[in-house]
Amino acid sequence: MINYQLFPRSVAITEEIQRIIDCFKSIADEIDSETHEKLTSNTVLKLLEPHLHKIGFDVETGKSASQMIQVPVLFGKNNNIDKYFNADALSKDGRIVVEIEAGRAIANNQFLKDIFEASCMFNVEYLVLAVRNIYQPLHNSKDFELVYTFLETLYISNRIKLPMKGILLVGY
Repeated sequence: MINYQLFPRSVAITEEIQRIIDCFKSIADEIDSETHEKLTSNTVLKLLEPHLHKIGFDVETGKSASQMIQVPVLFGKNNNIDKYFNADALSKDGRIVVEIEAGRAIANNQFLKDIFEASCMFNVEYLVLAVRNIYQPLHNSKDFELVYTFLETLYISNRIKLPMKGILLVGY
């Protein structure tokens, strides 16, 4: 089952965000974390890849530099990129970044790193953060619900202002 929520909750889902949600829904049975306990984030990304390509995304295809999606963060002399962060997928216009997490989402606070990096990326307006609904090795850790609560707190407290229009949290 695919769960999702766009934050802040006062912002409606756009057509382009809905297309991303539909990509996840199209492979829901293949990535359901309640029935597929051992799927890695790379496996989920591989299953999602053709669907994201259809809606205009570049997708990481491996771990070598030429296969990764590098998103600029800092520019130096002559407009050379001094710093970049890697993304799992990026819309052709560079406004939407996708990060897929599996076991490390909560256990290693990877979702926080994803939020930080997306906030630093040039031109990025939306982060799509996909996490497992249930992570079995941590005694049925409800990763989607835990990240949901964190994001809800972040946006309601209004103490930290993120430079993005929103974060789409997807639970698979």
